[in-house]
Amino acid sequence: MKLLYMLGLILSISFPSCAQKEKSNSVDKQQSTANSKTTTYYFIRHAEKDRRDPANSDPNLTQEGKNRAQNWSTVFQDIKFDAIYATKYNRTKQTAQATATRQNLKVMMYDPNTLFSSKFAKATEGKTVLVVGHSNTTPAFVNAIIKKKKYSDIDDNDNSKLFIVSLSKKNLIDQVLTIN
Repeated sequence: MKLLYMLGLILSISFPSCAQKEKSNSVDKQQSTANSKTTTYYFIRHAEKDRRDPANSDPNLTQEGKNRAQNWSTVFQDIKFDAIYATKYNRTKQTAQATATRQNLKVMMYDPNTLFSSKFAKATEGKTVLVVGHSNTTPAFVNAIIKKKKYSDIDDNDNSKLFIVSLSKKNLIDQVLTIN
């Protein structure tokens, strides 16, 4: 009982000074929060494309691909994206559009030849972003962000990989999941 009384006394004496200290550091905390923005990127490859015409370099999605695009939008339904990017190709735009429609966002274009430029990094800093790419550009984009060649090209028949990269000034976390 004495121990409990002493603990209560210490807390009651300490509490006002903690509150005062908390107040005086609020500006420091706001600056610290601003400097520790976390950016999270979700990367997927486009859904199944129409392969009937090998000469067509810009095919649309197959019905299976359209279904997968809708499934991605369901997978992402609890993630609030600030931006959604795709390449200029029909298959990436169509894959991204299902999630963009659900979240009332516009699909913006990115150049797959200029992965993770300083302009792109600045535009997406502190945001949650979906990027839809290709079997080679998706892992290359992730590698560019993490600054090492960790991920290789995605198999041409694999449309189920989800790469997630979360970064702040102090931390970088990357992972890959398979979503069927």
